[in-house]
Amino acid sequence: MKNFKGKIAFITGGGSGAGLGQAKVFAKEGMKVAIVDIRQDALHKAVSEIVEYAGCPVSDVLPLCFDLLDREAFTKAADTVEQVFGGPPHLLIQTAGVNSFGPAEASTFEDFDWIVGGCLSHVINGLVIFVPRMLKAYGGRDGVPREEFHVVATSSMGAFNGMAMTAPYCAAKAAVNNLMYSYDEALRPYGGGATVLCPENINSNIGNAEKYRPAKYRNSGYYVTEGTMKHLMNIHKHGIDPVELALILKEGIENGRILVLPYADRSRWADVLKAQHQRIEQYMLTAAEREEIARNMPPFEIPDIIANPPEGAERFGMAKKELDYVLPEKKPQ
Repeated sequence: MKNFKGKIAFITGGGSGAGLGQAKVFAKEGMKVAIVDIRQDALHKAVSEIVEYAGCPVSDVLPLCFDLLDREAFTKAADTVEQVFGGPPHLLIQTAGVNSFGPAEASTFEDFDWIVGGCLSHVINGLVIFVPRMLKAYGGRDGVPREEFHVVATSSMGAFNGMAMTAPYCAAKAAVNNLMYSYDEALRPYGGGATVLCPENINSNIGNAEKYRPAKYRNSGYYVTEGTMKHLMNIHKHGIDPVELALILKEGIENGRILVLPYADRSRWADVLKAQHQRIEQYMLTAAEREEIARNMPPFEIPDIIANPPEGAERFGMAKKELDYVLPEKKPQ
């Protein structure tokens, strides 16, 4: 997809962070943009920022406030986009996501339901609801569309390996990657395609995601306080700027990339993926062989920004104190 002007974009998580950056960039390209967020106040602020950045009329930005796991509400939102903008999106970008940190063994059903729901299930909902509409409106044959169209999901570098402190998140993001690889293959005969964006740290509000965890998912095994969220927010403020990340995504879409990493310098891509493949190869080794490799590796140094919480913050990624089956060092002291 190379020509964005006059086309329609639908972006989840568009109220802030990466989604807002994407809305700004594609609105500036001349697209009509629908943005989704569960926070009405964030949507109101986002519309003003998009209009100011893109220099577009406010009528070209459609804010939609609903829960992305509510399929009925999602379907109504799809209907609204068609009514307001005259058709389904040409560009579907699903960026909303949530995360929380804690030992995998402390995870509850609610931790998995909330994180996997926010990171994977909402992507599935969007694809099932929108792709048939996009194919009817824009799909062609033999790889030639009637109009250009594309689907995108924002995943994470965490999709490439498991991490004991973010097991539900990494599992969900790995599934998102695989899902988008599959959809790219499926959409090619119609002239469409798919891209998955895998950022590292983004200057966003995801560190505060726990504040918006619905009541039905509040039974968590993780130790979460205002202090742990403050530590996370301090880390995220040093992340990539959302507009810069969106420009990298735009280049990937224009050039038909299925996988986009958050580096304008493409020389870094091979090094990152090589390290991930080496880790996977080590999973196939015996325990003794892995221990031998570990002995010959330089010790891993935790970055200061993670190791040293700022004043008033607490270490994140711990289990609740009352979980008597979790090792003491994995719980707050």
